[in-house]
Amino acid sequence: MNDMTPTANVQMRGPFHSLRDYVAALEARGRLVRIPEMDQDRYEATAFAYALIDKKGYYGAPAFLIERVKMDGQWVEGPVIANLYGGWDTEALAYGVEEITDDQNAMFRAARQKLVDLHNKNGGWPLVPPAPGDAEHAPCKEIKLDGDDIDLMSFPFLKSNPGDGGRYINSACVFFEDPHLGRNVGTYRCQVKGARKIGVNTEVGQHGFRFIMKAKKQGAKSVSAALALGCDPIVFGLSASKVTGFGEDELAVAGGLRGAPVELVKCETSDILVPANAEMIIEGEIPTDAMEEEGPYGEVYGFMGLKKPKNFFMDVKAVTHRRDPWFINSFAGVTKLVHTMPTNAGDFVKIKKMIPSLTDFYAPGEMIGVVVAAIDKIRPGEGMSVGQLIASTRFLSKVVIVVDSDVDVLNLSDVMAAVGARWQPYPASLLIHQTSGMPLDPSCPTRGMTSKIVIDATRQLPDEGGPAVWPPISKTLLKEQAPDAFDLVAEKWDGYGVK
Repeated sequence: MNDMTPTANVQMRGPFHSLRDYVAALEARGRLVRIPEMDQDRYEATAFAYALIDKKGYYGAPAFLIERVKMDGQWVEGPVIANLYGGWDTEALAYGVEEITDDQNAMFRAARQKLVDLHNKNGGWPLVPPAPGDAEHAPCKEIKLDGDDIDLMSFPFLKSNPGDGGRYINSACVFFEDPHLGRNVGTYRCQVKGARKIGVNTEVGQHGFRFIMKAKKQGAKSVSAALALGCDPIVFGLSASKVTGFGEDELAVAGGLRGAPVELVKCETSDILVPANAEMIIEGEIPTDAMEEEGPYGEVYGFMGLKKPKNFFMDVKAVTHRRDPWFINSFAGVTKLVHTMPTNAGDFVKIKKMIPSLTDFYAPGEMIGVVVAAIDKIRPGEGMSVGQLIASTRFLSKVVIVVDSDVDVLNLSDVMAAVGARWQPYPASLLIHQTSGMPLDPSCPTRGMTSKIVIDATRQLPDEGGPAVWPPISKTLLKEQAPDAFDLVAEKWDGYGVK
């Protein structure tokens, strides 16, 4: 069994250079629940993930660590860890915000501001190139397996849903390297197909797909690839995001955000470099001229993704890992899968440059495709033009809601109140009938094509068909005319007996 006893010398604030340091900090903050065992043959872990989110909320639910799981009738030692990236406080923790609190909205803004400041200070994301690690003493090289010693079925990779096509590796950083294209690090679902075979689901147009297609066009029969499992939260966050463009090095950005280079060591069977502090490395070759059926798989929208009749797969040549490795399972469509703050900060910086009146921007993780933008509105038509610009430039945005700057975009009740009280469906709506969209969206009748809507929930000016006078907001009046009321309640809160 793994030794997971917390140590006295826990690093309490990021950036963290390993998964284990990050998990220790979560546990020290009371943000980790330990569970001795779960029966995944009965989908206990999946049902627990749903119940945890239902009871504690999408951002309040803690991470949970299962010490051993039952799969295919056998008890397998873990740990398997899930919901590692749940609250905005965990993002603030990982990115080194000095004062961590349980106020999720405050933590979102503190973490985003830290990254926005880094971006603005450097004229873009700070870059620290990776550095060579000590291969002889690299944690990911403690155990080395090849040939018949490899059995991926012996590790606790879960089948999360009864409808899934099998067990999945769903939180790995997949590495490709090319002499001309450079390095790509992306996160793709990988179905465990056997002891030494996994599927690799690179969607059409994704960077990994483009690496494979380039090799095929040049006549290569296979492409070397490596999966790094259990990377530190910043490396994994960059892998699972669209922060970097094609040809840009995710690890250089990760190093910049960590303030220290990511240490890399060479794979056993190829020249691909992988993070030395990862929990496990799976190395292999992806044929370019052969494909297999893959899926279905429960995707991020909470629906079962379609079975794919043809998909890439990897023949596994070597596995190296820490002694007693740790495993992460992403319960897609249930828990928050990854830290998204680089995306949030990058979106804010980019949109602010295009829209100087922007005061806030939010894409709720539990409402994929919905975004809210707040502006200091001055001119008629400004809300609609802002919404159109966001809809056209932000790929994932399907419902764009524009509100006034006095609306807290992180408080979805406030946002919906603005929609209810300030928005008229006509003329303050724009329907975009067809444009490119998220291929995994189950509502799309044609894969990769979507419609979009802009909802201008700002106060409509008379020239936009709005009323001549808008009545004042009751809460604003209370703050203006009884400025001490909220401070009084805050001072006496503990004495009210609210639990």
